[in-house]
Amino acid sequence: YPDYRGKGCVDESGFVYAIGEKFAPGPSACPCLCTEEGPLCIQPECPRLHPRCVHVDTTQCCPQCKETKNYCEFRGKTYQTLEEFMVSPCEKCRCEANGEVLCTVSACPQTECVDPVYEPDQCCPICKNGPNCFAETTVIPAGREVKTDECTICHCTYEEGTWRIERQAMCTRHECK
Repeated sequence: YPDYRGKGCVDESGFVYAIGEKFAPGPSACPCLCTEEGPLCIQPECPRLHPRCVHVDTTQCCPQCKETKNYCEFRGKTYQTLEEFMVSPCEKCRCEANGEVLCTVSACPQTECVDPVYEPDQCCPICKNGPNCFAETTVIPAGREVKTDECTICHCTYEEGTWRIERQAMCTRHECK
């Protein structure tokens, strides 16, 4: 090829452009301006590709999305757009339109006992022994007075149906003979 520097610019097919002319060096290239120093190529503001784009066409100056995915992949499984699914008894997830998976964890109410039990298929702990509280280190049932030793009577201060219970019992000591 003869040296075109300072005289013009050449595209990939060998066509010569004069200084000051706009041209595209190749089919996938962005437009260039032919200058004294050679081609000055301007990258235009291209529209952003969709985050779920799986097939990009790069044959033009600006890449274009040819195909977007309509599913989410999460922990090795595939879910359809807007599909909701449980990943554990406490965790509910949803495949969003942008391909992201959003999960929420259940908030459990405060238990009305000091010895709640977790069941394998349930999210929140349950009170198998009913409402209760601690009298020192002993667990006593709510709603009745319990003699913890010869001189002490304790009871749980418990409000039925309000899910509120004091964790420590109210105890009164009596004169012992």
